[in-house]
Amino acid sequence: MSCRRILVVGCPGGGKSTLARRLGDATGLPVVHLDKLFWTVGWVERDKMEFLRDLDAALQGDAWIIDGNYSGTLARRLELCDLVVYLDIPRVRCLLGIVRRVLANYGTTRPDMGEGCPERFDLEFLRYVWDFERDHGARQKALIAGSGKPVIFVRDRREIEGVIEKVAGM
Repeated sequence: MSCRRILVVGCPGGGKSTLARRLGDATGLPVVHLDKLFWTVGWVERDKMEFLRDLDAALQGDAWIIDGNYSGTLARRLELCDLVVYLDIPRVRCLLGIVRRVLANYGTTRPDMGEGCPERFDLEFLRYVWDFERDHGARQKALIAGSGKPVIFVRDRREIEGVIEKVAGM
């Protein structure tokens, strides 16, 4: 099986963007970060039609790795992907990942984020992460299961190296 279009989804703080970058390095496939398409300077949401236009343009590429959730666009991404990597990391680990990320990058804009969106501490976002599985995860998993696409579930970050090797060998 050839994997030229890969989705990386799961709870925020689970390592989606890092995994997408590493998969891109290992496979040579271009990486698209949905956060980079969605957010504009000062953490302002981009116009929905512009976001969808740019997402659709990326989806038309013959090869990509797309990381991010944005549940409203998951069905259209699932239609075109060859493989889903679902980071099913426990929420406490995701919260710790976010705290580490904020401490390491506070005040700077990460390469996977929209321009002018510096890392910050956001209590509302932490609540979103805490409730992610209940509010979004189960629905995402159901959509993925219904798509019939192959899925690799990652339940522990220690599995990441094996996933990269497996995907790079496909």
